[in-house]
Amino acid sequence: MLSKIKIPHVFALLAMVILVAGLLSYIVPSGSFEREEISIGTMKRTVVVPGSYQPIPKHYSLKGVFLGDEVEGKATPVGVMGFLTAIPKGLEQTADIIFFIFLIGGVFGIVKSTGTITASIQFLINRFNKNGAVLTILIMLVISAGGSTLGMAEEFIPLVPVFLYISHKLGYDKIYGLALVFVSAEIGFATATTNPFNVQIAQGIAQVPLGSGIGFRLIFYVVILTTAVLYMLRYAKKLSLNPANSYLSAGNEYVEEGEQETFALTGNHKRILVVCALLFVGILWAVQTQGWWMAEMGGGFLAIGIVAAILGRLSLNNATKAFVSGMEEMLVGALVVGFAKGIQVVLVEGQIMDSVIYYASSTLQYLPKVLAAEGMLVFQTVLNFFIPSGSGQAATTIPLMAPLADLLGITRQTAIFAFTCGDGFANTVIPTSGILMAMLGIAGIPFKDWLKFMLPLFGWLMAVSAIFIAIAVMIEY
Repeated sequence: MLSKIKIPHVFALLAMVILVAGLLSYIVPSGSFEREEISIGTMKRTVVVPGSYQPIPKHYSLKGVFLGDEVEGKATPVGVMGFLTAIPKGLEQTADIIFFIFLIGGVFGIVKSTGTITASIQFLINRFNKNGAVLTILIMLVISAGGSTLGMAEEFIPLVPVFLYISHKLGYDKIYGLALVFVSAEIGFATATTNPFNVQIAQGIAQVPLGSGIGFRLIFYVVILTTAVLYMLRYAKKLSLNPANSYLSAGNEYVEEGEQETFALTGNHKRILVVCALLFVGILWAVQTQGWWMAEMGGGFLAIGIVAAILGRLSLNNATKAFVSGMEEMLVGALVVGFAKGIQVVLVEGQIMDSVIYYASSTLQYLPKVLAAEGMLVFQTVLNFFIPSGSGQAATTIPLMAPLADLLGITRQTAIFAFTCGDGFANTVIPTSGILMAMLGIAGIPFKDWLKFMLPLFGWLMAVSAIFIAIAVMIEY
C-alpha cells in the first residue's frame, strides 16, 4: 500500500500540510482559552486557564482570502498571505533551535576532523563486527537512557551519519542505522523517567511532586526498550537472511564516499572523548540546575569544539573549515524544524487550535475511567501532530487534563503518563516532527520508506502504553 504512494520532498510535504491546516481554519470553529504565566522551577511557562474557553465568530471576506482582514473580536481564517508567511514565521519562532542544530553540527564537524569519531566507530565495529545484536542493545540502551533522563533529542541529529555508517558496516540498511539513534531517543523521551522537557513540566503544572511515580515509569521504560530492541533485532535478522527484505526503496542504499580514512584509537583520541564527554555532562547539569537553554547550550558546545580542536592539534583554518562543513551537513535538518513549526503558526492564527483541544477534552468526561484514560492517550497522540513539542503540549493540555482527571476519579499522575506516551511515541511517525524530518533529510530516507518500518513498531509501542495506562488506572498510580 505505502509502496504505491509517492511522498514528495520533506519541504513540499510540510508546505502541503500547512496549506491543509489553513483550509481547516475556514471550517473548524474558532475559539480560545485565556492564558496565564506560571513558574516551574527556574522556567516560566504560559498555560491555559481551565474553564476559560470562549468561541469566536469567524470573519469572512474576499480581502481576507488573499491578504488577511483582521477584525477585532472575530477570527479571520488563514488566507494566501497567511499561508505564504507561515514558513518564515515558523523559521523565526524556532530560530534558537535551528541555530543550535547548526552549532552542534559544526562542533561535530570539528570533532570528526580530529579522527576521534572515525577511530571510535572502527573500534566498536572491530569489537562487535560478529555480534551486531550486542552492539544494537548497547547503543539503544545508552541513547534511550539519555532521552529518558535528560530529554536528549535534537542533540543526536548530527550523529545520524555516524549510525548510518555503523549500520552499513554491520551489513544492515540506512533505516536500521537511523532507527538506532532516532527510535532509541524517542522511546527514551516518551518513557520519561526524569525528562525535564515533558514529565517534569507536566508534573509542575499539575501540582504533582517532581520526580514522583518514577518506579512505575522505570518498569515501563524497561518493557518499552525491550519491545523496541526485539523489533530491531527481528528486522536485522530479516536483512541478514536477504538484503532484499529492506524497507528502503531500491537505489537508495548507503554509498561510501571514496576511500574511508582509517584511524587507530590513540591515547589522544581517548583524551578528546573523555574531555568532550565531561564538558557535555556539564552542559546537561547546567540545563537541569542552572536554567540553561539553547543559547547557553550552544555556547557550551562551542567550548567542546574549541577544546577538541586544541587537543586534536588542528590549525585555526582547518578547524574553521571543519566547523563550516559540519554546519553545511545540517542545512536540511535545521530548516525542516522551522517548516514544521509553520503548521502550528497557521492553526494559532486561524484560532482553531484551542477549539480542537476544547472539544476533544470535553468528550472524555462522558467515558468510564479506563476508557477516559485511554482516550487521553489517543487525544495526546493526535494532538502531537499539531503541537510536536513536549513542553508546548504540556502547557496547552495538562491544565485541562489534570482537573478532568480529578472529575473522572483518575489520578493526575495517570493523566501525565498518558501525555508523555502520546507526546513521545507519535513523534516517530508524524511528518510535523521536526527532529524526525530533519534526521530523514540527513539520512536521505523517504518518509514512506520510514513508515513501512516504523508503523508496526509504533503499533506495538502504543499497545504497551495502553496496557500500562489501564494498569495505572486500576492501581491508582
